Amino acid sequence: MARGPEFRPHRVVVLALDGLLPFELGIPHRIFGRPKDARGRHLYEVITCSVRPPGPVETDADFTLHVAHGPEALATADTVIIPASYELGPVFEEGVLTVELAAALAHIRPGTRLASICTGVYVLAAAGLLDGRPATTHWAEAEHFQRLFPKIEVDADVLFIDDGDILTSAGVAAGIDLCLHMVRRDHGTAVANEVARRTVVPPHRDGGQAQYIHRPVPDPQLSSTTAARAWALGRLHEPIQLRDMAEQEAMSVRTFTRRFREEVGVSPGQWLTQQRVERARHLLESTDLSVDQVARDAGFGTAQSMRQHLQTALGVTPTAYRRTFRAGGDGDSGTSGTDGSSRAGSHREVGVPR
Repeated sequence: MARGPEFRPHRVVVLALDGLLPFELGIPHRIFGRPKDARGRHLYEVITCSVRPPGPVETDADFTLHVAHGPEALATADTVIIPASYELGPVFEEGVLTVELAAALAHIRPGTRLASICTGVYVLAAAGLLDGRPATTHWAEAEHFQRLFPKIEVDADVLFIDDGDILTSAGVAAGIDLCLHMVRRDHGTAVANEVARRTVVPPHRDGGQAQYIHRPVPDPQLSSTTAARAWALGRLHEPIQLRDMAEQEAMSVRTFTRRFREEVGVSPGQWLTQQRVERARHLLESTDLSVDQVARDAGFGTAQSMRQHLQTALGVTPTAYRRTFRAGGDGDSGTSGTDGSSRAGSHREVGVPR
């Protein structure tokens, strides 16, 4: 009788650079170290290596790690993950690899899947692997990253980008979203969801990193559009005109629009749509109202209008959103929704729908 192929776990090699963040280094080990098949065999093998022979690697904390593998381990990888480091030197400052780092990356076999967490993306970019491709990084470094690497399509809003053989994530904890996505891509939603449960994190995180960017909050005593916003929130189910909001503050439409954008960061129309999307999400999650009724109560008027707005904002239809979140995230949303949505013309998935 012919024997089946020998079982071999997918090998994930994590490249530990001096100045690394211990939290980020631990993410791949935690997420990929959990999944098992029906026979109890680990689906992944995770090891850590350095750019130097085995030995100490400095962290950004008050302790040093001993790494047992040198750069040769990269040649054995099916997936290589590069967490962030605060000591990237010329990689961060000039966009060029050090001789030591270039020699280490040369061990990686063609076809190996590559991924970065936070500013680890600078290493991939300095190696020339992201030219003409989409990528993300921590929102605080996105502008600098784009200036340093103008050939890369930088998206500072998403939690991660899956561009096939190269994946990049936003800051710090977005590495969890990225690693769960890779597990989902490799072995399906059920396996990824079980890992998420045991890690006590959501299997899908709504929204991109833009929601974490600090923006000045207007002083309530100085804010001049607060009353209009409160008035509108109580009438989302009704048609609301810009002039109606401006009248609440006794302003001209032009002045109100300028003040609103200064205080809120978006136009009144964009803000209204955002609030209606949030209302629709709440109703879809917490009630059994029909899609038509949700559309009316959220102020979209028709189910078709709501469907278009949710598709634009979240990447899913109202029915798909309700199925996913009313079922506790166990629905199969691996190709749409908060874990990513394919973009036409390329194999690209992002950690927040566009």
